Amino acid sequence: MQSRLAVGDLQQSSIRGNLLKVSPHKRSRSVHVRAVRVISAAEDPLMVRAARGESIDRPPCWMMRQAGRYQKAYRDLALKHPSFRERSEKTDLIVEISLQPWNSFHPDGVIIFSDILTPLPAFGIPFEIDDNKGPLLDNPIRTMDGLKALHPIDLTQLEFVGESLSILKQEVAGNAAVLGFVGCPWTLATYVVEGSSSSLYKTIKGMMVGAPELLHALLSHLADQIAEYACYQAASGADCIMMFDSWGGQLPPKDWDKWSRPYIERIVKIVKATHPNVPVTLYANGSGGLLERMGATGADVIGLDWTSDMADARRRLGPNVAVQGNVDPVVLFGTEAAIEEAVMDCITKAGNTGHILNLGHGVLVGTPEENVAYMFELSKKAKYAGIAAGV
Repeated sequence: MQSRLAVGDLQQSSIRGNLLKVSPHKRSRSVHVRAVRVISAAEDPLMVRAARGESIDRPPCWMMRQAGRYQKAYRDLALKHPSFRERSEKTDLIVEISLQPWNSFHPDGVIIFSDILTPLPAFGIPFEIDDNKGPLLDNPIRTMDGLKALHPIDLTQLEFVGESLSILKQEVAGNAAVLGFVGCPWTLATYVVEGSSSSLYKTIKGMMVGAPELLHALLSHLADQIAEYACYQAASGADCIMMFDSWGGQLPPKDWDKWSRPYIERIVKIVKATHPNVPVTLYANGSGGLLERMGATGADVIGLDWTSDMADARRRLGPNVAVQGNVDPVVLFGTEAAIEEAVMDCITKAGNTGHILNLGHGVLVGTPEENVAYMFELSKKAKYAGIAAGV
């Protein structure tokens, strides 16, 4: 029986037009994309300009997991809607949650409330979320037969994502960048193969040496579908695309080069071919040993975790790659003086171009909201001219 997975095929869609080719029976179903207002380069949000390395007067700031359980507004909403899948797959709830930090802090980036696993069912990988165990997949893919369940992404199943991005674009009205995001193939594959969250990754790492053709086939399919999904988000209004290789740091550099990097590069290339003005940010947790490799993927911005020294990271990445980060999230449990010291150290070491201020990981549960507010306040007051003058 012929597998529905075509290794290396890149699916054609209404968004990517004739750039990519696939046989007619493997084409994604067409999906409606709302028209969004096109902003000229001069009007681009501060974060977009920073990602391009343009001259700006202060560092833009947003935070990973800026919408979440540390906010009372989110906890109150979660009591009414206890299902995470509902909160992240219903347009009205997605928009409300995404805008909670916007209403409280006015960050320079508003990221859609979603999950890296959200697109999986749209190409044949169902999953559930257990409140205690996290994501669970009943049928992890560990054989060539398992690949037969996969198919090209059906974007009509993800219209709540496109609709939410379009609404967010209208709500922030150019005063902040709207951020879409995707999981990188290696990170997604850890869930698809292990069947749940893992700390050891024994099954997928065993596949690396015991069934490399199978793993490459899975990663190739994931890359093609995620590229399609990223382009859909850009077409729906995302000003920037975040790529999260959350578990990329679990690989030694030579293995990351083999099992993660090529598939990231494929996605970046496709996004850049269809949406050249949409910056792409690549973040990998525990990536201190991967920075030069990450910088060579074609991503515009490299997200740093808190274990990297900002000055050293800038030196290693060179002047043509922007950076994001990288204040330790634990700092936000400290005093205002401690927060200011950490933020200003980060900004000063990053320099006055190509830096997006962020944490080195997501906002932690229990973080005082007033301390999150203070970091945003500091970013708005941190004028590069004053920093250079020692003010």
